[in-house]
Order: sequence, then C-alpha cells, then structure tokens
Amino acid sequence: MAPEVPPRSSGVPGLPPAESARTDPNRQVRGTERRELTEFVSVEYEKGKSIRDIASTIGRSYGFVHRLLAESGTELRTRGGARKGPRK
Repeated sequence: MAPEVPPRSSGVPGLPPAESARTDPNRQVRGTERRELTEFVSVEYEKGKSIRDIASTIGRSYGFVHRLLAESGTELRTRGGARKGPRK
C-alpha cells in the first residue's frame, strides 16, 4: 500500500484546492473543474508559460495540458528556441 501524501493546494489561483488531483494525477477531471482548469491553462500559455511549466504547476502531465490546449482551440507555439547562425 502506498503511503498517503498530505493534501496540498492546487497552486492554481481561482480554483479550489485540488487535493485528489495532486495526490492522484490519473483521476479524471470533468465538468466545471475541467472548464476552469482549461481556462487557467489557456491563460497561462497565452502569457508565455511553457506546457511543461504549466503541467508541473497543476500537477498533471504534459500530454494532459497539451490536450486541454488543443480542446480549447489555443494556437500552439512552435517548438525550440533561437537558432545559432542563419537559416538554410
């Protein structure tokens, strides 16, 4: 049996503490909670945060955050950073 993890706040402003979401990242998120989470993720991504940063903030996977952004119709940025030298 796995040791019980003490509940933490979700770290997501405007959302109630997601105790079970932090302790069980496999729990399905539905309804109002999913809509609020999608809105939060979209706003943070538009501010310039990376998908990985958002995922660690809310305690979910990269794929989950990516899926929320895709479902919301958010236009995703291209991968990578600045290139060294001129483009070929």
